[in-house]
Amino acid sequence: MRQNTVRLALGAVVSCFFLMWSAHRVIAQRPSPVTMTRLYTGPDGQTHGERIEIRLRPLSIGGEQSKTSAVSGMEFRRFPPGWMNDWHTAPKRQYVITLSGRSEVEMTGGKKFVNNPGSVVLAEDLTGKGHITRTFGSEDWISVAIPVPRK
Repeated sequence: MRQNTVRLALGAVVSCFFLMWSAHRVIAQRPSPVTMTRLYTGPDGQTHGERIEIRLRPLSIGGEQSKTSAVSGMEFRRFPPGWMNDWHTAPKRQYVITLSGRSEVEMTGGKKFVNNPGSVVLAEDLTGKGHITRTFGSEDWISVAIPVPRK
């Protein structure tokens, strides 16, 4: 009787270990979400920012992709370390994608978003007080700006 209890307990422990290990592998294999920072003008006339997830759908050839976005051009930009553009609004609705270097966007109240290589910003704060953009670190901040039509 006691031997059966020990076997059942051992079987339960092994089963729990296997289930936890399997769940961990599934979670570890899930890719991290693709996100971007959206800057927009709120009803208070201030720039606000939020991180939003870019929705991706599976491809039949493997991988994932987003819906196609309408764009109207592209421009590359380079700014030196220590550069700052004081309070300003976005000149047009645009994606700004950091290629190298680092920058940050600061909003009223001191909230900041750091842009490392690969960061995507959708700048839609076309009115109001705007935001501050600055570079930091020892490298030039190189980005690509891609204008998008107004909604």
